[in-house]
Amino acid sequence: MHSCAPIPMPKVALVVDDSMLIRYTVCRSLEERGFTVESATNGAEAVQILERIHPDVVVTDMQMPKMSGSELITYLKKNPKTAGIPIIIVAGRASGFDEKEKRANCAIYKDIDIQSQLDKALDAVMGKSQARGASK
Repeated sequence: MHSCAPIPMPKVALVVDDSMLIRYTVCRSLEERGFTVESATNGAEAVQILERIHPDVVVTDMQMPKMSGSELITYLKKNPKTAGIPIIIVAGRASGFDEKEKRANCAIYKDIDIQSQLDKALDAVMGKSQARGASK
């Protein structure tokens, strides 16, 4: 065996949204930036996924069946292993999304160009140098 330079591990993102379209858009955008993406349709599913992966960032909707985004954030923040993971909220403008949700690092809106907002949010939470994976 000969020694090789370590291969940087891809960054992992967990996308949680009950809307298939939003999930697809966000996942595709993250993959373009070099992330390995896991997705869940609600918070309860996300909790199961968190038992086997440790994401570098969580992108979550707030209004979902079974377990809401707020409940998922509570779960993440209570657990010492996941408390430091940056959280980006995806919310509909008319959803009555509570701007007082201070536990998340960023919020982006579904009804405006998600991709450009997500790029800015990732730059903010991951640091510009790390967040830029593959260029478009």
